[in-house]
Amino acid sequence: MPPPKDVVKIAIQMVGAIPQLIELQQTKPLASVLKDVCDAWSLPNAERYALQYADGRQTYITESNRRDIKNGSILRLTTSPDQEAERLYIGIQSKNVDVKTDSLKKLASLSQDVTFAQEFISRNGLKQIYSIVEEGNDTGEMLAHTLKAFTELMEHDFVSWENLSTVFIKKIVSYVTMNAVDASIQQLSLSILENMVPTSRVFFEVVRKEVTLDRLLTHLQATNAQLQLKAMALLIALLLSATDAERREMMETLREKNIRQFIHKNIIHSSEPLGDEMAHYLYVLQSVSLNLCEHRMKMSMDPYSQEQRDLLQSLRQAAFESEGEVPAGTFSTERRRSLCAKEFRKLGFVNNSNPAEDLRRAPPGLLALDNMVYFSRNTPNAYSRFVLENSSREDKHECPFARSSIQLTLILCKILHIGEPCSETAQAFYPMFFGQDHFFEELFCICIQLVNKTWKEMRATQEDFNKVMQVVREQITRTLSLKPTSLELFKTRVNALNYSEILKLRQTERLHQEETLAVPVLELREKLKPELLELIRQQRLLHLCEGTLFRKISSRRRQDKLWYCRLSPNHKVLHYGDVEEGVQSPPIESLPEKIPVADMKMLLVGKECPHTKEKSSGKQNKDVLELAFSIVHDVEEYCLNFIAPTRYEFCLWTDGLNVLLGKEMTSERTQTDLDVLLSMELKLRLLDLENISIPDEPPPIPKPPSNLNFCYDFSHSEQ
Repeated sequence: MPPPKDVVKIAIQMVGAIPQLIELQQTKPLASVLKDVCDAWSLPNAERYALQYADGRQTYITESNRRDIKNGSILRLTTSPDQEAERLYIGIQSKNVDVKTDSLKKLASLSQDVTFAQEFISRNGLKQIYSIVEEGNDTGEMLAHTLKAFTELMEHDFVSWENLSTVFIKKIVSYVTMNAVDASIQQLSLSILENMVPTSRVFFEVVRKEVTLDRLLTHLQATNAQLQLKAMALLIALLLSATDAERREMMETLREKNIRQFIHKNIIHSSEPLGDEMAHYLYVLQSVSLNLCEHRMKMSMDPYSQEQRDLLQSLRQAAFESEGEVPAGTFSTERRRSLCAKEFRKLGFVNNSNPAEDLRRAPPGLLALDNMVYFSRNTPNAYSRFVLENSSREDKHECPFARSSIQLTLILCKILHIGEPCSETAQAFYPMFFGQDHFFEELFCICIQLVNKTWKEMRATQEDFNKVMQVVREQITRTLSLKPTSLELFKTRVNALNYSEILKLRQTERLHQEETLAVPVLELREKLKPELLELIRQQRLLHLCEGTLFRKISSRRRQDKLWYCRLSPNHKVLHYGDVEEGVQSPPIESLPEKIPVADMKMLLVGKECPHTKEKSSGKQNKDVLELAFSIVHDVEEYCLNFIAPTRYEFCLWTDGLNVLLGKEMTSERTQTDLDVLLSMELKLRLLDLENISIPDEPPPIPKPPSNLNFCYDFSHSEQ
């Protein structure tokens, strides 16, 4: 007979004593449980003791978290959090260096626990930590433990970062700017500054002034991967907290320092694999840089701006005026206007008498003009060839340069998500972005020549303009999905993907679709589905057994600590626990926490999850909502909360958990995988029917014959 729901069987250890095996009554007050445990070991003053997990993070047991205790858990009787906080509060003020160092080391470890942290902070413990940092000159082990303890205590959000003094901040800044400081101290200092910058404009200005970009770049070029990561984290925090003008200035400084080339060579193409966190920071850096174009993208052309009119005229002059031509002054005003209008028409402006009207639409606004001017100035031969080549074609077949440039700029803005806020979890960046200054303009130069090439391949007329631009968009997106490492490689691949190749790809996809819509094929699909769905279920469970590394995301930081979760090989228990950075696949025995599958009640996703509801007061990021899911277990109040690293992981985990709960797999990945498997299976089954049309209706069954006399009668023996 299974034990009652409110009773868990656990072991309790104490140094120098025989462990106790007890049945913990969850309805019984924790103080009474402690009294019974202490009485069994003849210990007075039970109020001075507390229970704590023996493994893992060694969290203190409280009334609020006691329901997390599972059957078979091992607890330890230890000093209560208030007693321990008092002891360490006194210890860190000791004049004895060894006692002080040991106390700070213990403090750094225990501060991860929310109950202890609350007790320590309530004794004004943070003030003592401030004093150690502000007044001390030590840069060794003691300081490392102090900064670690400070970081852990601040993680609990009991105290606002805005309470920090200027002296404390400048001291932390000095550890970043000094050379003769241990790398671990610099990592912790960079992490503290990263947390501090978004909380206050004053802090941002202090850090930006004191920690120069040159100093950050020095850390970014360090061989220590963790130091490099923390430096990048602070750089991103500064960029995201800056105003548009400050951000533009900072990005210009980074460009002058050749930061892109360094990242391209030493980080992206490093011998070490790129971690998820660094991939996210590179994505943010790319996004921030591209979003500098947003201002021009949203600005319409002002026909009264002399500067903008000069840019427009420079396009005409670069294409049609040369030294040998008659000066414009020899023509009358009317004649000059007529000539300009004719030339603007050849350039492909729709409103050739007032080309500024074509650039009034925003987006792409002035960004399209900037791209055209860049193309004309940096690749003058290609620009002249484009314009003059189309000027000599018949009117209907000429490719309009200006109209194409405006539409192409809009397409590139949409593909590259210019003007959209940065995601908190995305890691998708283009390696070629970091291999080239003026990336957007250079990409435009390649793509506008692609427009002309595709226009000729399609033998297009003005009526086909939208069709051509759709093909160009498809060429660009298909090539970008291959993640080319340089613009040269992008140029080679996108030009190889000509119109005939696009037609072949479209035809293949269309034929495949038509093939799979025949009635007999649809019937075969339905027959194959159950078997293939079972295959997908097995794959999902296998993925859960391999496990995944998840990140905890706090309200202040995008990413916090790491934890790992995996399903036991017999599919009966989910094991999970905190892990250190760099651990890829920890053994199941090293994960102390567990949830029996039998205790799982339901799966919550997105806005239904408790950890997304907690953050609903702030600005909720759409991407986090799309990656959040929770397992409700035991009773509804207790959930294990996840934020998947990618949408792919989200789909596999939610599918796998639904399988364990005996429910249907509902993710979009299930349908994608099912379509792929069905497609492969159908192709194998229909190989013998290649080039044979499959009728919609099965052939009619012939009527039975009037008699069966044509059958040989074996009953008569041959004579």
